Amino acid sequence: MAGSECADSPARKMDKLATGKDERTVAIVLPYAPAPSETFISNHIAHLPARVVTIQDWRPRIEGRTVLSFPQRVSHKLRRSIRGQGLERETTAAYVKAFRRHRVRAVLAEYGTTGVMTVAACHQLKLPLIVYFFGYDASVTSVLEEHAESYRQMFQEAAAVIAISQSVQRRLVSLGAQPEKVHYIPCGVNCTQFGGARPADAPPVFLAVGRFVEKKAPQLTIEAFAKVHESYPSARLRMIGDGPLWQESRELATSLGIAEAVEFLGTQTHEVVSREMSRARCFVQHSIEAASGDCEGTPLGILEAGGSGLPVVSTRHAGIPDVVIENETGFLVDEGDVEGMATHMLRLAQDPELAARLGRTASRHIEDHFSLEGTITALWEVIEACMNGKAPVAQAV
Repeated sequence: MAGSECADSPARKMDKLATGKDERTVAIVLPYAPAPSETFISNHIAHLPARVVTIQDWRPRIEGRTVLSFPQRVSHKLRRSIRGQGLERETTAAYVKAFRRHRVRAVLAEYGTTGVMTVAACHQLKLPLIVYFFGYDASVTSVLEEHAESYRQMFQEAAAVIAISQSVQRRLVSLGAQPEKVHYIPCGVNCTQFGGARPADAPPVFLAVGRFVEKKAPQLTIEAFAKVHESYPSARLRMIGDGPLWQESRELATSLGIAEAVEFLGTQTHEVVSREMSRARCFVQHSIEAASGDCEGTPLGILEAGGSGLPVVSTRHAGIPDVVIENETGFLVDEGDVEGMATHMLRLAQDPELAARLGRTASRHIEDHFSLEGTITALWEVIEACMNGKAPVAQAV
């Protein structure tokens, strides 16, 4: 990932990451505590080279304690103001109090909808607001309809807007964000935690990791695998994750006669995921646009698979083409093309040397362009420029 040339270079900033934090405080604002699958947010909290205060929930809380608690913790005057002006003013007052208390210098709002909640407080205190969009917040139809006007206002106020994928970047500009404010910074992978996959030596095991939800279309992955298994009976599919489509997916495997060849492992730790990747031939994920409009950002499982040295078979959806180079690190098909996905999977089942070649290229590609260090440095450059009252230099991958 390329960044701007400046006195405090990316290398020096990463030295700060390792040896000490910047003395300035960044508030990271979340709609809720990050889920185990949202390691990209946890990484921001843990690795930004600054003092970080985390504020979460719709009624803002810090370390489990509500910032504004009625009636004891606010003045008479403030209580009357809040009571008369509603929840929106209460929320803004809570953010103002928290930002002042912790001497915040910049605010990083995780998700566009969180940016809407914090924009008034940042305007009042003249704090730079950086808003990170991850996928659903720039794609779900109901969200875009509800926030059509508030997003436009937020784009005007925000010092910078971050897009997790190039497709999200394009969508934000179409929604009214000024192109010069929108920066493409994908989530990054800790390359030291992944690696060691040996596809040439692995049995024909296909691995899928992700929530069982509509946009990840686990049923289509299973249907594609069924076609592979018919031609290559020793092939196996292992699926990690949970979600509303889990039971339906199990029933589908049974109805297709492949229940003995598909193992549903449920939610697993990062250590188990890494181990499963090291033992697989290929990573598979058939992402699609959901009926609600919900789309991926940049799927973390695909990044981790590439970092492990696995080829990927997936779809030309959202941020996936940012990561998977067709015919070099894996294969992509159109959304809904089960036959095409099965064809590529079967090819990799039959040709372990091809899988190994694609996997080696994938590992180098992830390390060069999607490392945790690189993406954190890029994000910090944007935040630091905003704190210094400068226009951030657009990042490039």
